[in-house]
Amino acid sequence: MSVRIDIAGLRPERVAVVPSPLAELGMALHALAEPGHHPGLQAWVTGVTARLDPHLADRMCEADFLWRTTFSDLFMPFAGVAGRTSLPGVCIAEDLDLLDKLTDEQFVDAALEFTCALPYCSHGPSVLSDGALHRRALELAASRGPRQVRFAERLLADPPRIRAWLRQFVEDCDEAFFADTWSRLRHQLAADARHKTDLLRHKGLAEALTAVSPAVTLDEAAGRITVDKLGIGHSATAEGGLLLIPTSLGWPHLSVLHRYGWQPALHYPVNSPELASPPSVEQLALRLTALSHPVRMRLCRHLARSAYTTSELAQVHGMTAPEISRHLSVLKKAGLITTRRRGRYVLHQLDVTVVARLGSDFLEGILR
Repeated sequence: MSVRIDIAGLRPERVAVVPSPLAELGMALHALAEPGHHPGLQAWVTGVTARLDPHLADRMCEADFLWRTTFSDLFMPFAGVAGRTSLPGVCIAEDLDLLDKLTDEQFVDAALEFTCALPYCSHGPSVLSDGALHRRALELAASRGPRQVRFAERLLADPPRIRAWLRQFVEDCDEAFFADTWSRLRHQLAADARHKTDLLRHKGLAEALTAVSPAVTLDEAAGRITVDKLGIGHSATAEGGLLLIPTSLGWPHLSVLHRYGWQPALHYPVNSPELASPPSVEQLALRLTALSHPVRMRLCRHLARSAYTTSELAQVHGMTAPEISRHLSVLKKAGLITTRRRGRYVLHQLDVTVVARLGSDFLEGILR
């Protein structure tokens, strides 16, 4: 599973590393709504929440599904501007002006992403003009909850009204807490953008993408970027560009904007505490599958305490040596056990460090 970006014909000057204040505000709203995703931001979340005006806090709940359950592309409107070469603004006001440049169809499609009602990676009819799609969007919104259906009804009936609501809401959040946060974060993000830009110029796109995240790889021969995620998607730069958007509040989320017709963008966390080479989604699935078998779970119980030979394990578990060998092979392929030789004996032992990380690896994998 992965998200792929076709970059055939992409010119080097069309790759830009640029912070976005609106994208960072979107991530701030997500962290406030889902603090459990961001344990490192607990102090910041507590401080902002304590100072938050109750009226603004209530308004945050009106459409928090735009940043709680999904990260709406509305927070990266520059990617949807015609021409597919626009860059983020330097301030919230400039990013909001770019949001105003989206067509009503683009705005509504992006705002309705939480319903999963509209095609994301391919072109489809407009929900504003297609009656069947309109009804389906409302049905799916209703299945999510009453707030969602009220928002969807207002959005479909009067897109300019929701545009105005969102703009005012963003401006109020900026004044209430985000301007102060952005004044502290923008220097770190600008420094990271300069570093990645230097890598682009002097070492190429592959080096820059590796620095973005080990989960991002470039196949230069195929002209394709692959982002290792628990999801499937595809996009293409076509005649446009590629954006790399750093976030200071975003770890562990590595987001890929791959909406049809929009400029592809990677929204990546800076200074993340992840390992230099986190397991791929495939490797994570392999490990979880390996541990799901009851025999291998019992083997792990012994191997966690000491090193054993295949014959010893066969005797303890009442199985043949070939049967034990097959199970050990699965565990070894998943990277869960180590093997060493002592004379004529081969000893196997559980790699407790790898198993101990599985919980956090799994969480980071599904949140990536």
